[in-house]
Amino acid sequence: MKSYDILIIGAGSVGTPLSYYLAEKGMKVGVIEQNASTGRGQNRAAIGGLRATFSDPAKIKICAVSINEISHMKENHGIDVDWVEGGYIYPIFNEAQEKSLKNLLTLQKSFGLDIDWVSAEEVKERVPGIQSEGLRGGTFSPHDGSASPIKTTGAFYRLARGKNVEFHFNEKVLSMEVSGGKINSVKTDRDSYSADLIINAAGPFSREIGDMCGVKIPVSPECHEAGITEPVEYFLRPMVVDIRPDDISLNYYFYQNYEGQFVFCITPKPPISGTDIDNTSSFMPQMVERMLALYPRLRNLRIRRTWRGLYPMTPDGFPIVGRTKEISNLFLATGMCGQGYMIGSGLGKILSEIIVNDSHDYDFILEQLTLYRDFSGDEMLK
Repeated sequence: MKSYDILIIGAGSVGTPLSYYLAEKGMKVGVIEQNASTGRGQNRAAIGGLRATFSDPAKIKICAVSINEISHMKENHGIDVDWVEGGYIYPIFNEAQEKSLKNLLTLQKSFGLDIDWVSAEEVKERVPGIQSEGLRGGTFSPHDGSASPIKTTGAFYRLARGKNVEFHFNEKVLSMEVSGGKINSVKTDRDSYSADLIINAAGPFSREIGDMCGVKIPVSPECHEAGITEPVEYFLRPMVVDIRPDDISLNYYFYQNYEGQFVFCITPKPPISGTDIDNTSSFMPQMVERMLALYPRLRNLRIRRTWRGLYPMTPDGFPIVGRTKEISNLFLATGMCGQGYMIGSGLGKILSEIIVNDSHDYDFILEQLTLYRDFSGDEMLK
């Protein structure tokens, strides 16, 4: 049986950076991953956006740390992850949404976010060619941005290996031996493991991991699609997020990445539950209609490919983070609701301070994101 100080289940957007930050603080860390390498689950389906512009203190803080870590990856570690500080912009076309976002600015600024309401003219300047009829303005956060999810996770894997983290790929967790309210061993289809602390970072499959040790984790996968175009001359810096719902979608968003390609995604309505990651025939007609209505300048772009990934959803749209009452050595870092990439790096750094240094600076995060909340809240900008 292989033994560790900390054993992480899942080598994705959360588990990989977390392993590095824990090992950096001197922990002996092992990671179990059912796929062949890091980031082969939902990380490779992420579109790369990084923002701290949320409506709740926990995610604002976590993602601010993520942005700081990823934006300084080249400076601090010599690894280029295609970071672009393009900002996020939310164009607004109706009075109710304008009022909601302006009211939200007070909370966002109280947590140190550099964000403000900008005029319709400034929106048009930052998104040249945007449909301007009825445009009232929008919110803009200049220090948000984007990077490559695959390169970022690869960077953290390289850093983690440099700190002697042991990764066990192509291993599926089959069962756990539990006694006295503690996990004594984790059994895979290849080996057995023990650890002082076991972290469930299994994303859309974290419910099954919880069931193995008798902990009910309300995480259910939902299917989301995205796509990417051919590269063109760089002319759009911010991520554009249209939060107007229609009959078949809640919102959609797109941006031009480091290489000049447009990356785009839509939030379907109603949600599509399950684990099917096959492309659909309905995604492109829905996406193209919405994108061209807002930004007709993109009409002649050619689509390179589309793909589908899973959002590990919770009932209220917030992650689940913290120790469990039922199992003394189980810690949850799951239910990222499709934002694992933008949350993972910051959460990894913060959790290393909580777990290793017993820091109480982030108690508000653990209190808000506990498994034992009533799940009645709602993230306005999820």
